[in-house]
Amino acid sequence: QVQLVESGGGLVQAGGSLRLSCEASGRTFSTYNMGWFRQAPGKEREFVAAISWSGGSTYYADSVKGRFTISREKFKNTVYLRMNILKPEDTAVYYCAANLQGYGLAQESGYDYWGQGTQVTVSS
Repeated sequence: QVQLVESGGGLVQAGGSLRLSCEASGRTFSTYNMGWFRQAPGKEREFVAAISWSGGSTYYADSVKGRFTISREKFKNTVYLRMNILKPEDTAVYYCAANLQGYGLAQESGYDYWGQGTQVTVSS
């Protein structure tokens, strides 16, 4: 069993930055691929970014490429999402998730464990 706890959300003006954190329980964190998804009001949850278990590969949705950066610290069992140049359309609840199988990183169905989410609100 893996438990994921997100933090770092909040209210920020357009053009600002936030860093989300996701702390994972379990001693096998280093074997999980990790992802971030988001869900805006009235919309389906969508893929944002993912990072391989080694940290050597990262993947981004086109809408955030060049603005967001995903990273991980193995010894802290934590994955981060640095979000720069935030836009009002980035407003959503952001979720981190753990993927054990090694594929399907851009799909919800590829993930085995989910956090509760953290709210990010970007004002114009």
